[in-house]
Amino acid sequence: MQWLRSHWYQLGLAFAIILLGILVFWHGALSDFRILLCISLMTLFFHQFEEYQFPGYFPRMINTVLFKSETPDHYPLNANTALLINTIVGWGLYTLAIIFGEHAVWLAVISVMISAGNVIAHTFLFNIKGKTFYNPGMATALLLFLPLVIYFFVFTSTHHLIGPWTLTLSIILGALLNYFGVLKPITLFSRENSPFVFQPFR
Repeated sequence: MQWLRSHWYQLGLAFAIILLGILVFWHGALSDFRILLCISLMTLFFHQFEEYQFPGYFPRMINTVLFKSETPDHYPLNANTALLINTIVGWGLYTLAIIFGEHAVWLAVISVMISAGNVIAHTFLFNIKGKTFYNPGMATALLLFLPLVIYFFVFTSTHHLIGPWTLTLSIILGALLNYFGVLKPITLFSRENSPFVFQPFR
């Protein structure tokens, strides 16, 4: 478990490379929609690597900027919470969207809403709060998430994969998941004396 807390984002990068190889050699076995969702998962892996590895100071930034923490190495966001949010919620949701594909487009919409939420947070929220022009995760949010989100909705609209009511409900659920599945756990599982310190601080 300790190894995962320190290396899950590196593992994610390895998964992204493996997934790229799968798409190159076996893309014919997948529908265009599932290929799109595989690419979406890859963008998530790259985004997390930017946040936690290179340049990698996202934990300190979010703890300082959003929560005014005096101990940004572990409070309120700590290494254990980061692992759970990014792998269980992030990897899990994006992977389920691939598995169910066209049979549960609403699930795909929710996953894409997580990407859209990251675009807004990294481009505006974090920069405005921190008075900066860049924060870890912003580059992949703008260069990968944003084009994918736009293309996703163009694709689903063009192929008539989702109706207006389902789309509306999915967007609402996606917004709720951004809050309750990503932001809320940060404070819910926070501990001022948490032993789960982020590796760069050691």
